[in-house]
Amino acid sequence: MLTTHQQGHAAAALFAAKGEQLFAEKVLLFHISGGTTDLLLCDQVRRITTLGTSTDLYAGQAVDRVGVRLGFGFPAGAEVSRLAAQCTEEIEPKSSVKGMQCSLSGLENQCNALLAAGKTPEYVCKYCLLCVADTVVKMTKAAQKEYPGLPVVCAGGVMSSDIIRAWVQKRLPQVYFVPGQYSSDNAIGVSILAAREAGLWLK
Repeated sequence: MLTTHQQGHAAAALFAAKGEQLFAEKVLLFHISGGTTDLLLCDQVRRITTLGTSTDLYAGQAVDRVGVRLGFGFPAGAEVSRLAAQCTEEIEPKSSVKGMQCSLSGLENQCNALLAAGKTPEYVCKYCLLCVADTVVKMTKAAQKEYPGLPVVCAGGVMSSDIIRAWVQKRLPQVYFVPGQYSSDNAIGVSILAAREAGLWLK
């Protein structure tokens, strides 16, 4: 059986979210990392359609640039998340979403402007992650208007942030979040698909 790189990531994410069950359904899958900000419609993983994406910067790129600006090494996601968790201020993020398409190039500029205005690094990191979270919420709601009732799974390195997960699940409580290792390793998904094709399931 031939599989694509994207199918491998999708299979790993769906299996980690709910085992075998999601492979028999259509699922809305977010894959958000340094190289993707994609909202996908997965039909039993065999057919994957891109419903929405970023028109410019990927979410992981935006997070990394903010982290590097603050002096962290690349990739900076873990450090940005660690610092963001120290901020106790209430923050209202501003995200740029039209339907199922988003723009994240302005996020870096917003964060630089906040730093220039004297906001703490903790505040800026939290603002950055909440903008990504708000983007996910808005894109998901747009997709649910066209595809009501489908399960929603969030995967990718950026989605391992506790701050992002808490923000999204407060507004979309039925969304599954996948541990980062299951969506970063394409080989896991390829193995799952091979086992499924052979009539076997990993326990």
